[in-house]
Amino acid sequence: MYYVVHRLRRLPDPPHRIARGIAAGVFVCFTPFFGFHFFLATLLAVIMQGNIFAALMATFVGNPLTFPFIAAISLELGEFLMGRHAIPIHRVFGAFTQASQELWHNLVSIFTHDPTHWDRLARFWQEAFLPYMVGGILPGIVASVIAYMLALTAVKAYQARRVKKLRDRFEKRRAALSQAKPGKSDGAPAE
Repeated sequence: MYYVVHRLRRLPDPPHRIARGIAAGVFVCFTPFFGFHFFLATLLAVIMQGNIFAALMATFVGNPLTFPFIAAISLELGEFLMGRHAIPIHRVFGAFTQASQELWHNLVSIFTHDPTHWDRLARFWQEAFLPYMVGGILPGIVASVIAYMLALTAVKAYQARRVKKLRDRFEKRRAALSQAKPGKSDGAPAE
């Protein structure tokens, strides 16, 4: 994690572009498009004119430790906004697994004689995906705005400190070089 933070701070972009990229990556973590977060973060960073690498790295905010919380918040809020009762979180994860299995089955059935089943996907859409999507927008916006503000402040401070260090190092070298050069009396080269 330290390396990721270090790389983000040293990106050669203005702080506002890096912060926009981070905001894009954090927002995408609140969407139910698992497996497409890199693609969506890249797309959103391009639209927002943010740093793409920062957006990709920020998608790691959504990880196995944080996804249960993100999913629970998004689903609860989505169900509330849609006026429905929330389904237990363990059923949601099962629904995502079943939906991916059904998609795979329907893809394979194109090449075989097996019938396709779209009814379970429709139920998945209504019970899990749509509430997750609706409920993830508001917390995603809040988290991305907070991430933007924190990143902008941190990257500005880091880049200013880095420029000051480089300037100080340059001044030291210039002073050392000016003291090391002997003065020439007539300006003509010696033979």
